Amino acid sequence: MAITHDDLKVLAQWDTPTICNALEITNPERRGWGFSIEPFAVLDPDLPPIVGYARTAKIRASTPDLSDGAKGMEARFPYYEYVESQDAPAVLLIEDVDPHPGIGAFWGEVHTAVHKGLGISGCVTNGSFRDITDSAPGFQILGGMVNPSHAFVHYIDFNCEVTVHGMTASHGDIIHADQHGAVVVPEEAVKKIPDAVATISAKEKLILDAARRDDFSVEKLKAAISGGDIH
Repeated sequence: MAITHDDLKVLAQWDTPTICNALEITNPERRGWGFSIEPFAVLDPDLPPIVGYARTAKIRASTPDLSDGAKGMEARFPYYEYVESQDAPAVLLIEDVDPHPGIGAFWGEVHTAVHKGLGISGCVTNGSFRDITDSAPGFQILGGMVNPSHAFVHYIDFNCEVTVHGMTASHGDIIHADQHGAVVVPEEAVKKIPDAVATISAKEKLILDAARRDDFSVEKLKAAISGGDIH
């Protein structure tokens, strides 16, 4: 069955660790990969999770763009045309390929406003961002660091495979991300995740209810977890 916008909205009600837990049931072969493995700086930890189809790009900031000014400006339009999303939720993944990622911030007041206007709900990047208080409201960034300068930052490729903090993804992959990190959600798992979350939540409730009782003990813990593998 085709995945709908509503299917993706359903996933946004849960945090990314819960999605990862569910994938251990729906796709156990992916338990050890497909998610970020390094910490992010988060633009707004209070924002809800972002879920959408990946747009991908690579950037560099340590050396200048060799294009002249006019040509450089014109050359950006194919990138903006690529990231524009009018008919589906989209999340931008940007890999900073510099030896020391984050030298220059791609993200700030202008780019968050532009990309939000083009239908992008947020970005996951190993690069840096700035303009924390002036960034577009509601636009989420998971970045490698906060940095004051954009240096020579420019994109060098787009619609390409990228690896961001250990998570490899390509155009069109379904991404779920929040303050904890990001994960690639296999398409075949999307409609199975709600049932998996319900199963996990029911098992976790047995443990939590037992652990919060004054008479909690190892024997009661054994009884609570006898039905499943809880972490």
